[in-house]
Amino acid sequence: MLAQILEHVRSGRTIKLPAYDPELSRPSDTYALQWMGIEPNPFGGLVGPYRYQFEGEDDLLHLMVTRSDGSPISVAEAQQVAGFLLDGVPAALVWLRAGELSHHFYCGHDELLTCLKL
Repeated sequence: MLAQILEHVRSGRTIKLPAYDPELSRPSDTYALQWMGIEPNPFGGLVGPYRYQFEGEDDLLHLMVTRSDGSPISVAEAQQVAGFLLDGVPAALVWLRAGELSHHFYCGHDELLTCLKL
């Protein structure tokens, strides 16, 4: 999956969220983005009890990390998932927007091309 992300970055293709499927995904009653990207897609998946979803935003790559059961997730837990997925990208180059049920990480596409370890 990470090789596919790198290929998209190299070729200038946008990494998009999956098409919305109302049978699988629904807006949260309380929090925005809690169930975003739950539909099967090439840029999301599971790492243990955590769900992640990548999407491209202009020149940034956005990584969302949640618990697959929807319960609260600590910053430390989300950072472990992001560190696993973004292996090689220096933590100082990854911006974190923390939440209660989801954490969002952003890094420059160019950093992936030079740093990401597959």
